[in-house]
Amino acid sequence: MTDTTTRGLIPLPLAAARALLLAGGIATAASTFLAWTWTSEFPGDLTVTGYPGGLQWLTLIAGALTALFALSSYGVRGLGWLIPARNNAPLVLTALGGFGVTWYTIISIAAELGGLANLEPGGWVAAVASLLPVIGAFALPEPRTDDTKENIKAYLAKPDKIPAPQPLSPWLERAVITIATIIGLAVFTYGIDTEYGELFIGYLIVVVFAIWALHTAGLIDRFSRTVAHNRSFTLAMGFAAAIAFPFTQTDDHYANIGVNILIFGTVALGLNIVVGLAGLLDLGYVAFLGVGAYTAALVSGSEFSTISGVHFPFWAAALTGAAASLIFGVLIGAPTLRLRGDYLAIVTLGFGEIFRIAVNNMDGESGPDITNGPNGIPSIPDLKLFGFNLGEAHDVGGFTLGRFANYYLLMVLIMAIVVLVYTRAADSRIGRSWIAIREDETAATAMGINGFRVKLVAFALGAALAGLAGTVSAHVTYSVVPTPYQFAGSTPPNSAFLLAAVVLGGMGTVAGPLLGAALLYLLPEKLVFLQDKSLLAFGIALILLMRFRPEGIIANRRRQLEFHETGQLDVPDTTTLTDQPTVTKAGA
Repeated sequence: MTDTTTRGLIPLPLAAARALLLAGGIATAASTFLAWTWTSEFPGDLTVTGYPGGLQWLTLIAGALTALFALSSYGVRGLGWLIPARNNAPLVLTALGGFGVTWYTIISIAAELGGLANLEPGGWVAAVASLLPVIGAFALPEPRTDDTKENIKAYLAKPDKIPAPQPLSPWLERAVITIATIIGLAVFTYGIDTEYGELFIGYLIVVVFAIWALHTAGLIDRFSRTVAHNRSFTLAMGFAAAIAFPFTQTDDHYANIGVNILIFGTVALGLNIVVGLAGLLDLGYVAFLGVGAYTAALVSGSEFSTISGVHFPFWAAALTGAAASLIFGVLIGAPTLRLRGDYLAIVTLGFGEIFRIAVNNMDGESGPDITNGPNGIPSIPDLKLFGFNLGEAHDVGGFTLGRFANYYLLMVLIMAIVVLVYTRAADSRIGRSWIAIREDETAATAMGINGFRVKLVAFALGAALAGLAGTVSAHVTYSVVPTPYQFAGSTPPNSAFLLAAVVLGGMGTVAGPLLGAALLYLLPEKLVFLQDKSLLAFGIALILLMRFRPEGIIANRRRQLEFHETGQLDVPDTTTLTDQPTVTKAGA
């Protein structure tokens, strides 16, 4: 049996590299119990000895995760499940995560307080300790390229020789999904609850490297297979976690962020039908959100509405807003959907600008008196459902739910409806027709698919879902003005952010646009301290993601195959943690 490993980037014995990795992870976690600076002027109060604070908590988590993965490399009983892919990449990534968040904190302290003199000994200990796992990780043995290729050929020739992972029992699979849902809710809640920008950036560093490490370890792939076996249960747990979110909040401001993320996500999911399934590039999609919002504002009883005396109940206003957006979708789509590619994108971009300019001029002077022009329609009353006024706080099971929490729960219900419509449509005959049109419209038409009708249905359905979200948006914000409904801007929602949410999250998936919407709404909200540099940071992040993950964070299987060579996917194992040979993943 030939040796399939070589020395890592740093020439150290394997035992020394492992020891350095484990000791460094433990030392990094332990350093958070020391004071890192002498003054509490740096946010988070890192002056306390014996108890972590602020960014130190993130370093503690990163260090503990590094130590846990390092223990699994020793073959500790009960930890083998941590790295089913059996490679060294998770060890490198967790070490880099701990190093990144620790050194970011040290540099931030020096930058904000005026130099490294503001560091206490604990800060220096943390800086050195977080460097040790990186040295150990890069000293781990790497596979030789020629042996890697031979292992791949052996796998492709005799895949039955590779032992498949043993499936879990149904109850154990559901327990894993439940635990993952609880952890996901805790991580998401922590991200929203971050009180200052430095903490949010540290949170992003840890989360990105942790998820990356779990992916390279093979845990996310294994969890995806578990989810595929329990789709209905996973969906139910996801909505249960969404409902539980406002009960974890003590500040209604964070519930406000949550409800806006859901509105943004609902609109992005509607756009995903047009872009992700049907393959139509729509650059004016935010106009349909505006149609729904303005329609709801006109019929919901605002004293500034030009339709006086009209006050629809919510269900009627929601249906009216969705129907108005659907009609506009048909009217815009019917004459334009015979175009393709860039021509269709230009036409939809023009529609979006026409809508914004039109509602801005319908003030009774430049045009008919319908929308009050740039002043919009303010004083939209709060909704009342089943005797509950969503604008008032309510006590539920000992928890006080404020105004935004009430609207958040309403949006969870609407999101459930939208997800149901999306999944049913995507799995139906019309959904398969959308995918066929997206892949090759000429071939699909030759096979008997009416391309124009299929695209028009996608356009109209996506517009209706955006209009439905717009009816809630109008009541949440109390007013509707033309300003947000433009192609690009510094804050969502606008057409550019909506399209970025779909592409960033993963086209053709349900969870992808929701995740993309959450990220794109949180980033401007949390990076306010960067001021005019926030868009620069956002642009750099998008470039990096499109370079290394062009199929999106949550990839559709078909889209993933389009961006990667066949040999780079689906080879289950990578280089081993020891010096023993094993089958490796292509492209590793």
